[in-house]
Amino acid sequence: MKMFTAALVAASMLVPVTAATAYAATPADALVVAANIDDIVSIDPAEAYEFSSGEYVTQTYDRLVQYDAPDTSKLAAGLASEWSVDDAAKTITFTLRDGVKFSSGNPVRAEDVLYSWKRVVVLNKSPAFILTQLGWTSETFDGMVKADGNKIVAKYEGDFSSAFVLNVLASRPASVVDAVTVQANEANGDMGNAWLKANSAGTGPFVLKAFRPGEILNLAANPDYFGGAPAMKAVIIRHVAEAATQQLLLESGDVDMAKNLTPDQIAGITTKGEFKVETYPQAAVHFLSFNQKNEALTNPAVWEAARYLVNYKGMTDSFLKGQMEVHQAFWPKGFPGSYDETPYTYDVEKAKKILADGGVKTPIKVTLDVINSTPFTDMAQSLQAGFAEAGINFEIIPGTGSQVITKYRARTHEAMLLYWGPDFMDPDSNAKAFAYNADNSDGNYQSTTTWRNGWAVPDDMNKETLAARAEPDTAKRNDMYVDLQKKVQANSPIVIMFQAAAQVAMGKNVTGYVNGAISDFNFYRLVKK
Repeated sequence: MKMFTAALVAASMLVPVTAATAYAATPADALVVAANIDDIVSIDPAEAYEFSSGEYVTQTYDRLVQYDAPDTSKLAAGLASEWSVDDAAKTITFTLRDGVKFSSGNPVRAEDVLYSWKRVVVLNKSPAFILTQLGWTSETFDGMVKADGNKIVAKYEGDFSSAFVLNVLASRPASVVDAVTVQANEANGDMGNAWLKANSAGTGPFVLKAFRPGEILNLAANPDYFGGAPAMKAVIIRHVAEAATQQLLLESGDVDMAKNLTPDQIAGITTKGEFKVETYPQAAVHFLSFNQKNEALTNPAVWEAARYLVNYKGMTDSFLKGQMEVHQAFWPKGFPGSYDETPYTYDVEKAKKILADGGVKTPIKVTLDVINSTPFTDMAQSLQAGFAEAGINFEIIPGTGSQVITKYRARTHEAMLLYWGPDFMDPDSNAKAFAYNADNSDGNYQSTTTWRNGWAVPDDMNKETLAARAEPDTAKRNDMYVDLQKKVQANSPIVIMFQAAAQVAMGKNVTGYVNGAISDFNFYRLVKK
């Protein structure tokens, strides 16, 4: 186990390995993290589309505007010092921050921004759709996005508000790369894609020193970061798949932080005086939904009663403790536009009365599809027990994730237990999934919870969703999303129950770590020990 420490310290290339460092604790100026990072497919910001790669991109790159530490709820200046919007002309003009350099020493230019964004569009990897929805294609980009000295003038198409577009440009694929360095490392017309899978070329608070897939991410501090040099000279993220091993490494002093412990391990580790556990709300929301292609599930009384048959507290106080919290609206808590009221509690008698008053004849037999792993099977069993009290009898059908999702997409389920996370942090990303479905026909496939559950959303909600997307006034826009969430919460076949939470165990000497609602909002640059 102590050899593990020595290997990590050696990998940092920053401190000598001695008996004291190998057999005591991690170095004072390095943060060593145990985490499962085998989901990484690519660390090129134009291709990175996994949780762990999102966290990496945040450490090594910046965007013109971004959600930053310590307050990840507010859009802040990044590589742009200021920006102006013209909603009528569908144009945003950014002014670059003075004096910022890439880790190579090259200055940040407007041309780097244009190259970075166009590179995403041309490569057309998994996250490209986030930028191309603005009307940017290989053919249109040069005419829509231009450099003017230290300014970038970006035009967009579609009924989008500038607030929406700014959130798009704060997302991962909008990260700015060093065009000069990347172009120098192109191979066979790949625009540097292969090179960026093993190297960084950004302005971020850290620089990639080494990446070995399924083994280690080794980051060195960027002392010239425009937001201030990180206190830690190195962040070493070691791939440790087994939660038990993560716990052992933390308790033996070989790592400072463990990210994937189970609730039982969390409960055990909190009894040890030298450790602490921090809980962070995540963006994923978990829901129960009823397919409206099943006539027995179309009565709104079934939808309303269902909200009182979920044993929210029973689950979050037991097997979901620390992993989820009660949240009953489609946009996650902690972001502008969220609606955080939780009016529903487990109340069987009230549910029975709602069903009776609504003319619903019980018992009703309903199949419930669920991913065959924890905590989903435990959640399904809790729902089965609670709903049975009111005469709604779930037959649980477990399956692999792909089996469950394939059935869901085909609209052949009856009830479904699943979760949803936004593609980028704008309320429209979830509003279009939970509050919009203008064409419910079988041939009009949509990647939304509404279409997949066969719910023809009322026309006024469809219109409000589109209007919110286009609303230029941020405060008014957020109010519109709150209103939409109230409507979905009160009257829809989708019962939103929980918001996920992440629990991170760390030494009590670790401070300043920021873990946002999505992995892109995890920050190490403020960490101190």
